[in-house]
Amino acid sequence: MRNKPARKLQDLLRLPPGERIDLSRYDARATPGAPDGKQAARAEADRMGKQLARLQERLWAAATAGDHRRVLLVLQGMDTSGKGGTVKHVIGQLNPSGCRITAFKAPTEEERRHDFLWRVRRALPEPGEIGIFDRSHYEDVLIARVRHLARPAEIGSRYGLINDFERTLAEDGVTLVKCFLHLSYDEQRRRLLRRLDRPDKHWKFTPGDIDERALWPDYQQAYELALERCAAPHAPWYLVPADRKWYRNWAISRLLLERLRDLDPRYPDADFDVAECRERLLKQT
Repeated sequence: MRNKPARKLQDLLRLPPGERIDLSRYDARATPGAPDGKQAARAEADRMGKQLARLQERLWAAATAGDHRRVLLVLQGMDTSGKGGTVKHVIGQLNPSGCRITAFKAPTEEERRHDFLWRVRRALPEPGEIGIFDRSHYEDVLIARVRHLARPAEIGSRYGLINDFERTLAEDGVTLVKCFLHLSYDEQRRRLLRRLDRPDKHWKFTPGDIDERALWPDYQQAYELALERCAAPHAPWYLVPADRKWYRNWAISRLLLERLRDLDPRYPDADFDVAECRERLLKQT
């Protein structure tokens, strides 16, 4: 009897499109699909890092021959959920020349003079690149909603604009990997306290983090709406339990690896006579 093929992690973590999302039903300490234990997951993540690097090189090389495909990893989550940690531990294994990392902060004066997607379009990956968004265009239906930075009708219209935007990206060869890093309320408190207890982590803390934490229920509702309204077959949401950092890193490595394998980029064929060039080199003294 043949062994049944392992189920892809993207199938385990993909949120069902069109269904109501209740984040309280998802365990932030869960480890769906993971190897047996932390050490095994870390070892596998290291192995996946090497595979990711090889596939990234193939994607980059394919672009030199006109392949327009690229990947966009979108990282969203509450403060301390591990967006920066993911960039460090997962993306840090890749060749930086083939990555385009953007951490979206509060919009500048220039950015405010344009529509909310303007700055996002400017940060998109070029063909052959892997783009990483630490926060993204979703801030404009999250913070804007919680902090009442725009009229409800305007925020409501943005969901449709985001869906149209992501559909256009997919049609243009962008593989979207949208990850919601699902952190628990108690774990966020522990992580913030650790930042306060360590002088080398004070730079990562601001008193405003406590104010944002007080709005936790509002943010959870805002995320639920974004996850419900902006999921499609070409741009699904993956819910990644993030209380365990080792699982978060393993899971996002796995998701990226699966999507890159699906793309299966190839090195381009030489557009010159390989044998002739080799012969010329051998004749040189």
